[in-house]
Amino acid sequence: MTAKTQRRSHALNLLLIAVLVIWMILAAFPFLWTLWGSFKVEGDFFSKADWMNALTGPLTLKEAGGSFTGAGYHGAWIKEAFGLAAINTVIVCVFVVTISLTFGTLGGYALSRSTYRYAFWFLIIALIFRAMPPITLVSGYLPVFFTWNLWGHLPTAIVVLVAINQPFTLWMLHSFFKNIPKDLDESAMVDGCNRFQAFRHVIVPVMWPGVITTGLFSFLLAYNDFAVTAMILSKENQTMVPKISSFLGTTQTKGNVMFAVASVVSVTAPLFVMVLFFQRQIVSGLTAGAVKG
Repeated sequence: MTAKTQRRSHALNLLLIAVLVIWMILAAFPFLWTLWGSFKVEGDFFSKADWMNALTGPLTLKEAGGSFTGAGYHGAWIKEAFGLAAINTVIVCVFVVTISLTFGTLGGYALSRSTYRYAFWFLIIALIFRAMPPITLVSGYLPVFFTWNLWGHLPTAIVVLVAINQPFTLWMLHSFFKNIPKDLDESAMVDGCNRFQAFRHVIVPVMWPGVITTGLFSFLLAYNDFAVTAMILSKENQTMVPKISSFLGTTQTKGNVMFAVASVVSVTAPLFVMVLFFQRQIVSGLTAGAVKG
């Protein structure tokens, strides 16, 4: 490699690093700005006189006696019982992920090994169902929920979220199972396993990264959902995302914006931790789904 080529390669690497750093700063800035503002009072963070007030915090210093205040977090978690919404979110996510993965792995495996034509059309119908906006599906459920007095309860939201999420898990897990050679099933059954034992002891361990990846996406769907949970759950059973919108108030009632800002940070921070913790599983799972076994 000539000196000119080395200089050009070095310059290209520096350019790529610079672009990556700028992109990371731009991507992280909204969250960092919200995190900073969550420890200020509303007059500073949403100051119309001078945007620098969000950094210096003169009103925060005057009202709270310091440059930072936890009033937003105290108001959201203690006064407005945001912790109950967090518990409801955990319950919904755990059940949605568990049910979706249970039926998704069994259904995806069965469809991937099926030799009948109906398996293809079943997946197509599931894809069409998943492509529909969730809000249009919920509107069809509501009359039944009101008639049977099911509206407002967590199990109802779980059932609807599983129904919306199941086509996605079927498609994703079906693709993972398709990339696993059928020879593994046959070898296990030759050794004395029945079909379910071969699935449990041989196939699932091989495609475990795919299960984790699908479970994470299912979790994100339930965790971040607003349309379904806002329409189906009552005020007492709200999850975190609809609860945030209630802090903003309406045209008839005054809200507390700083409660919403603190809640946004509380909702977003666990997602950063989760992605950092499971980043290897996510990458390996997506890669496994793209590589033919």
